[in-house]
Formats: sequence, C-alpha cells, structure tokens
Amino acid sequence: MKRDIMFWQLIGFLSVSAMGTFLHFLYDWTGSTFAALVSGVNESTWEHMKLLFFSMLLFAIVEYFLVGKNYENFWCIKLKGTLFGLFLIPMIFYTLNGVFGTTPDWINITIFFVSVAGAFIYESKQFSVYSTTCMSKNVAVAGWILIAVAFFIFTFFPPELPLFKDPITNSFGI
Repeated sequence: MKRDIMFWQLIGFLSVSAMGTFLHFLYDWTGSTFAALVSGVNESTWEHMKLLFFSMLLFAIVEYFLVGKNYENFWCIKLKGTLFGLFLIPMIFYTLNGVFGTTPDWINITIFFVSVAGAFIYESKQFSVYSTTCMSKNVAVAGWILIAVAFFIFTFFPPELPLFKDPITNSFGI
C-alpha cells in the first residue's frame, strides 16, 4: 500500500506542477470571475500561493478516491503538506529578494516547482512513517475550506500588504 501512495505522490507532483502552470494563465485567458477565484489574477506572491493551493486541493480530491481512503489521516497529511508548500513560496521568494534585491522570472517559476516538490516530499515522508496525528478528518476539511475562503476573499479584497502587491503593476487584486 505504501508503494501505491508514493507512486501517486509522484503523479501528484507532476499534475500539480502542470495545473499550477495552467492556472497561472487561466484568468488572463478567460477574464472569468470563476477563474479569478482559483487562478492567478496578478503576479503577487499571494496569487502564486493560490496556484499551489487549488492545484493541491484538486489533486488531493482525486488521490483520495484512488488511494486516500486507505489512510486514516489522509486529509490531515495533505493539508499539512499543502501548508508547507504555501509557506515555502513566500519564504524562498522573500529570502532571495532580500539577498539579491530582485529575482528573474525563471527563478520565480523555479520557486513554485520547488515549493510543490517540498509539499509532496513532506507528505510522502508523513505517509511512509504514518505518524501524523489528526484531531479529526472534519477539522482537516474545515482547514481546507477556511483557506479556500481566504483565497476567494483576498482575490477581490486584498489587504494593502506586500504579500498581495503585484510587483509589475504595483496594484492589489484584480
């Protein structure tokens, strides 16, 4: 069973990387309000975190029906892995910008892929040792929902903080 989950974690890395790339452009291609909810609407760090979150969530739902039901703590592990990936994006981005002053686009793209890899490596470790404790599946699902709602709200009403600022246009949100 552990072999199955590790195979799906690798498929997850590839799928989430591809979905995140697709979601990066979806709003620009469609201009749709629905697309704005789950895709990047500008080049802010927050919007890049949204790409990771919704790609991870979609893959987690698929993975749950394929192998996740076999793991009691599946939703907790997936949430913790996603939170780790969400943490890595601003941590790496702001560290590199603090050191170098600015980063080229290829570095920013690499940050996304490294963060996705970090999320899946963390999850894989948790699945292999099966040590993650979880209050309940419902608490984990509530965590997913709360984060999704935060992304929805801050897409349209972002606080005027650097995390939400588009470095190209110096604007916030849509």
